[in-house]
Amino acid sequence: MSFLVIVLVLWVEKFSAWRLRIQQDGPWLAQLQRLQQGSLQQAPWLCLAVLVLLPVLALGLVLLILEPLAYGWLALPVHLLVLIYSLGRGDLLAALGPFRDAWRRGDGQAAYHVAERDLALQPEDGTLLLQQVQGHLLWQAYQSFFAVIFWYLLLGPMAALAYRLLAMSAEHAEQPALRERAVQLRHAFDWLPARVLAASFALVGNFVAVSRALLHELLSWDISAAQVVIRAGRAAGEMPEPVMGEAGVDTLDQLWQLLIRAAVVWYAGYALWVLLV
Repeated sequence: MSFLVIVLVLWVEKFSAWRLRIQQDGPWLAQLQRLQQGSLQQAPWLCLAVLVLLPVLALGLVLLILEPLAYGWLALPVHLLVLIYSLGRGDLLAALGPFRDAWRRGDGQAAYHVAERDLALQPEDGTLLLQQVQGHLLWQAYQSFFAVIFWYLLLGPMAALAYRLLAMSAEHAEQPALRERAVQLRHAFDWLPARVLAASFALVGNFVAVSRALLHELLSWDISAAQVVIRAGRAAGEMPEPVMGEAGVDTLDQLWQLLIRAAVVWYAGYALWVLLV
């Protein structure tokens, strides 16, 4: 059933607007705000339990009830809804559009402003901005899709939902203690899928370059998932020195194609696993 769900997710992504309708974070964000202002504000672990663990346990209870019925098919819509909700927020390619237009015409100042406005970056001046946007593309694709799919295929919808709720906690928490705990747990969640994606980049891109970039730090706990994904992606895609104009925009297209090839490897690998097991 898991393979059917991830195929349906692709269909929903491409041909419908369900994702925007399903990804309604208002009630969860309101709960986060209440907890930060209430009596639990000095208990960050307890806040995280309420924000992450309780919804995951509630989902587990629903699945426990539904999966024995109708050979498990009643659980299929729940899997699909949870996986769609757990994907990243926003349209990555649409968000990159204004930057691409500004960079293509060589307008560095406009590119700087749209990177700050649309991509929430703290942009650097000059052509180094393109490297930041390349990193943004790789990281957002990872945390929006690959990490969620990885945990869904490995441990099911409860793990996928836990990842998204932790990511939202790390992003939206205003209390430093709560944000720090969420970031710590997310780092643990990101350690394995980031490295699996780096290996996928090596398979579909420049294997030798990825090995040189990450071999000595691949198993390090201290290096962040963002560093692993960005360094592996840029190495696998053989990114040239950043330049203004059409050539610079082309590097974003090359990275997107690298991400698509990596996704195909994941889907094909999982399909083969299902057939053999």
